[in-house]
Amino acid sequence: MELKKSPKADLESKKIIFTQLGLILALALILLAFEWKSYDKSVEGFGERIVEDVMEEIIPITEQKVKPPPPPPPKRVVQINIVEDDVEVEDDLMIDAEADESTEMDEYIPIEVDEEVLDEAPIFTVVESMPEFRGGMSELYPYLQKNMKYPVMAKESGIQGKVYVTFVVEKNGSITDVKVLRGIGGGCDEEAIRVVAGMPKWKPGKQRGKPVRVQYNLPVRFTLQ
Repeated sequence: MELKKSPKADLESKKIIFTQLGLILALALILLAFEWKSYDKSVEGFGERIVEDVMEEIIPITEQKVKPPPPPPPKRVVQINIVEDDVEVEDDLMIDAEADESTEMDEYIPIEVDEEVLDEAPIFTVVESMPEFRGGMSELYPYLQKNMKYPVMAKESGIQGKVYVTFVVEKNGSITDVKVLRGIGGGCDEEAIRVVAGMPKWKPGKQRGKPVRVQYNLPVRFTLQ
């Protein structure tokens, strides 16, 4: 059989070249597919303006009432009375410039001023330097035993014990405001008050170097022998 194709149109000899070109093209497309990058489209609205509806704060206007200025004080009208030379004028105050020792003067009555009643100094219970009996406690109890008389009623009833007495040592050391805190009766309470009130002056208590009034509590013992 005679071939009708031209040798130039025969592609069988170029089959290997086309196959290689096809493989190279396919490989290039695969590489391109792997390397291809896609980005999300974002629309940036730089030129856009967002209008926010903000309520404008209304500040209430406080009405300030201005007080009118006070009216000016009324002008004092000074009346000048013109007195003739021959008219006698009575003076309210007569001053005798030629007064001497024989001149009678009205008696001066001083104006009475009420004297201010000074509050009593405060009474302390604890101070820096407490009051003390002259000679100390070693002299106090012998003084009480020496001057105390056992009440007959208490002796007959067999009453004995301690009478707690409170008093105030004044700034000058004197004893005032003697009272019984707790008594035992039978006349012992009254006897304790009598002996304590008759004590000589103590050394006054001092606070910051100054004598002050101090309240002092003292037990007085009554013992039957």
